[in-house]
Amino acid sequence: MSSSDSVPAPVPVPVTVPRLVVAAPSSGSGKTTVATGLMAAFAARGLAVSPHKVGPDYIDPGYHALATGRVGRNLDAYLCGPELIGPLFAHGARGCDVAVVEGVMGMFDGAAGEGELASTAQVAKLLRAPVVLVVDASSQSRSVAALVHGFASFDPEVRVAGVILNKVASDRHEELLREALDQAGVPVLGALRRASQVDTPSRHLGLVPVAERQAAAVEAVAAMAAQVERGCDLEALMGLARGAGALPCAPWEPPRTTVQTRAVVAVAGGSAFTFSYAEHAELLTAAGAEVVSFDPLRDEQLPDGTSGLVIGGGFPEVYAAELSANEPLRKAVTALTESGAPVAAECAGMLYLCRELDGMPMCGVIDATARMSERLTLGYRDAVALGDSVLAPAGTRMRGHEFHRTVVEPGAGAAPAWGVRAPELRVEGFVQQGVHASYLHTHWASEPGAARRFVERCRTS
Repeated sequence: MSSSDSVPAPVPVPVTVPRLVVAAPSSGSGKTTVATGLMAAFAARGLAVSPHKVGPDYIDPGYHALATGRVGRNLDAYLCGPELIGPLFAHGARGCDVAVVEGVMGMFDGAAGEGELASTAQVAKLLRAPVVLVVDASSQSRSVAALVHGFASFDPEVRVAGVILNKVASDRHEELLREALDQAGVPVLGALRRASQVDTPSRHLGLVPVAERQAAAVEAVAAMAAQVERGCDLEALMGLARGAGALPCAPWEPPRTTVQTRAVVAVAGGSAFTFSYAEHAELLTAAGAEVVSFDPLRDEQLPDGTSGLVIGGGFPEVYAAELSANEPLRKAVTALTESGAPVAAECAGMLYLCRELDGMPMCGVIDATARMSERLTLGYRDAVALGDSVLAPAGTRMRGHEFHRTVVEPGAGAAPAWGVRAPELRVEGFVQQGVHASYLHTHWASEPGAARRFVERCRTS
């Protein structure tokens, strides 16, 4: 391409959407309750609220979507690179009145051994956003001032602009906490009582996803909103959000391909497959696909005209019996793969393609068996494609995230998908014909060529 044919880069414009980041000293402090409740409370006032989640979590964004009526989006500086945080945020927040970003783990916790990378603190700095610190005050009084002072002063570039006290026992307890924090110089913007904690059930990989408990999840989000309405100063929080500095960046846009006819890409959904990033469907659509969702628990056939299949993460181990019982769909998936059509399967999707899961027949596309394990496998991974596949040519480097309590025992006949350093070097996943299956969750915004390559394969297979 000559220089005269090149497409000019988007011109950065100041992003002025009011925004704040909800962080905490540690996991379990109440970030999800406060962030989701705040989103819902703002939305109830007629505001268009843009919901975001730091890190690779797929479950919290489902609750955020219920709270706001907008798709929840992730901001992961490890998977996508710090340079994409602002553009991805601007893309999701376009046209909104306020954005609320829920942090991950403790505020300064990120990718292990990588300093601040992928931490809530780093994302707050990249977004030039003020931070509201949610503190579990259940077992302290005056010590809360030392805790908040430490977090507020640890990194001067992070602006801890307010505190919300969680699990407060009584009026007297709240009074002691507020007196202590007066000395720390960080305003208290809310206090939530211990007795009114919202019931959000968990299991082996965190909260139960919205898709599995829709009615109860709606009630839980309403309870979170009521709790925040009662206990927090919404006017002060909105004022804080409006004080965020202008963010000079161009919104992220998926690269577009002009096509005469669109290839139908079936994307697994329903209760068993709830893990996906919103940008994946947008990238597939921009690359020339017609994205059609289907539910492997209920649909006995793939969508009409399916020429490619994407099966993301989720909880097939919870629904193994139902997935196995849907034999017509399993046969349809097998037939599609035998035709050479492209299939991209991540984690749960890979388990579904195995011969069996916990002794129950699955699709049998991959010569491997899968079973539940007591061991949790969790962490970011650096990966390199070991051979050509429907997602990437050999040598492509991508970053991914593993999060599962299952083990796959491979047979023979398939090449590995990735060489992974975690921290030791190992091979991982499967590539055979048009199938790319792996435990790694990847974010295609970091490698938009993956969606384009996949859709091109749909048209030629």
